[in-house]
Amino acid sequence: MMIEQIRDADKKRSIARSILEALHDWFEVDSSREKYISDCADWLFIAAKEGEKYTGFLCLKETGKETVELAVMGVVKEHHRKGTGRALFEEAKNAAVRAGYSFMQVKTVKMGVYDDYDITNHFYRSLGFKEFEVMNELWGEDNPCQIYVMYLG
Repeated sequence: MMIEQIRDADKKRSIARSILEALHDWFEVDSSREKYISDCADWLFIAAKEGEKYTGFLCLKETGKETVELAVMGVVKEHHRKGTGRALFEEAKNAAVRAGYSFMQVKTVKMGVYDDYDITNHFYRSLGFKEFEVMNELWGEDNPCQIYVMYLG
């Protein structure tokens, strides 16, 4: 597996589209998925490649002077639990530190609401993220938003 930073906006959108469309269970809302695909062109974009095929990506966006958000991440199902997500995160964390950020945050659906998102919660916790806040009003009562945070220093 190779991890690389992608700088070309069209290539970012192409990789994001192919992976997010393959992950319909997590990215089923068309308008949200399209917004990620569009917005990722302006974000720090890290991709995982196996041979000639991209198998995952991760984007970071600045949310404050000291903070970057892991805004979107996707790894094709065949590569789940094989180290791709962790390798993407480690490269993204290193890039955030090099860029001078002190904190990283990530948002997901609160633990205990959906099985698929429970797996996501466990993954973020395994990376070292800590529970920061739950915001019920952000995505609605049916999808309480769990915010995790990590100190990068």
